Parts: sequence; C-alpha cells; structure tokens
Amino acid sequence: MNDKYYLVLAGGVGAAKFIKGLANVIDPALLKIVINTGDDIELFGLKMCPDIDIITYTLANIVDKEKGWGFQDETFNCLSILKNYYGFEWFNAGDKDLATHIYRTDLFKKGFNKSEITSIICEKFGIKSQLIPMCNEDVQTFITTDSKKMHFEEYFIKYHCEPKVIDVQFQGIKKARPVNNILDYIKKAKKILICPSNPIVSIGTILGVKGIRESLKNVKQKVIAISPIIEGETVQGPADKLMKCFGIEVSCVGVAKHYREIIGHFIIDKKDCKLKSEIEKLDIHTYCFDTMMVTLEKKKELAQFAIDIIT
Repeated sequence: MNDKYYLVLAGGVGAAKFIKGLANVIDPALLKIVINTGDDIELFGLKMCPDIDIITYTLANIVDKEKGWGFQDETFNCLSILKNYYGFEWFNAGDKDLATHIYRTDLFKKGFNKSEITSIICEKFGIKSQLIPMCNEDVQTFITTDSKKMHFEEYFIKYHCEPKVIDVQFQGIKKARPVNNILDYIKKAKKILICPSNPIVSIGTILGVKGIRESLKNVKQKVIAISPIIEGETVQGPADKLMKCFGIEVSCVGVAKHYREIIGHFIIDKKDCKLKSEIEKLDIHTYCFDTMMVTLEKKKELAQFAIDIIT
C-alpha cells in the first residue's frame, strides 16, 4: 500500500470544490475519498447517489460548473415525461445524469454492491482517484420539520431548507459498516482531510458508520478539517439550521467543538481569524486562510495550504 496517499472525507458540492483543488496540486491517484451516502435516494425506480455523482462528475471534468452538480450542457427531456407520469415536480435530473442512475440500478440488479458500482463508473470516466462510499448498506437521511418528516433531498430541493428542523435521523446507520479497507486507510494515510462539508448530514453521517469515529480519534494529529461556516453563516446548504437543531453554535468555533475528538488541525476563513485563539483553547492547531473557493486557483491554493500543514 502506498503510504503517501491522502484520505478525504467528503460530502457534495463544497467537498467537490476542495477535491478539485487537491486533484490539481497532487497526483489524483494519491486520493482515497470516502463519500457520504446518507443523501442516497430511490426515485423513478432508480438508485441515486447524489454526493458520489457530484464528485465523480467533478473529477471527470464534466460537472455543470454553475450549479456544481449534474452534467454540463444537460437536457431534461426524459425528466419532463417522468414528472408527468409520477406527478411531482421537485426533483431535477438531466438526461445524461439519468443514464448514470439507470446504469447504477442495472448493476445493483446484477448483484454488484455500491462500492463495486462506484469503482466501475469511475473507471468508465477515467478517474484516477479512489472513490469509496462510506458503506454498502442503505442509509437515508430524514429531516423532521415542524410540518412533516421528509427525505433530506426533498427538504433540500423541494422546500429549499426553509421549514424549521426538529430532528435529523439517519435511517439504517446502525447496520452500516465501513466499506473495504476504510479503517485501515485511516490508520495508514499520510494525512486525513475533512472537506468543508455539512458537519451534520455529510461528515456526520460518515462518522456514524461503525468504527470510523473511533479510528479517527486514534490518529487525530494527522486529521485536518476545514470549516464550512464563515462569519456565522454557511457558505451553502442548511448546515446552520441543522447545527442549531443539535444545539451547536453556528460558527467555526461550533464546528471545531463538534469535531474536537477527531481533529488535530483546523482551517478557518481569514474573516474569522479573531476566533483563532478560542479554538486553540480546545487543543486544536488552528490556521487562517481564504476558504472561499470561487475560482480554480482559489481551490488549488486552499488545497495546497491544507496538505502543507503537516510535514
């Protein structure tokens, strides 16, 4: 096993931006990326893995750069008919994206598991990095709001994260087991990078898989996390609302406290540098940098900064 590899824990769009930077400053073959599958959902009879697909399309250089998900130059002819058949409007998947879901579902029916299918699809796109679903078991995130309980994708897409969150449940998480050699990868990785993803429903879901949190605790001094919160606000997505639901302060300090047991190093945005000393009181080495990855150059700069932290 190559002991120079980097292990990455990742959610969706925010993680994909950071991973794009990593793949441009180091050999992509040195990246082992453990991806949240708690957002997975079955619609139209098709198995969909949103976070896996976002990172797959990003590394394959075919992602819609404006949206951060799906294929670029997409059409939606099939979806327009599906919506008529199924009678709901909220989910969006283009024709090319649906092809991925059809292929994945067909492979499931032929007996392949999620990690095998992910590897097959990555090979089709010529991706050199190893993309690893957090588990092969079915885990789905459900959000209980003040109006009803719904799948995370419905909360995110249909309701735009607007309803008040009462609770979050990871259905199936107790049966989830880490895929392949994840625990061994944690032990032997040169560095472990936690992307600026939602700490509750992206990274938190991964940490809920049996053995992963404990394994990270044992090597915390080589674990580097990046805050997804800047000046008390989430860069994108509902991290702020979900953190409030769990009584976590919506700030980089709150994220640091949430990760305290598993990280030795923490990167916060330069706008939050005044909070650096407060985080360091948690015995976490803290660094200030520009974490807004608005261009490829910014993504590369943040990635290079992160991997240079530990020599």
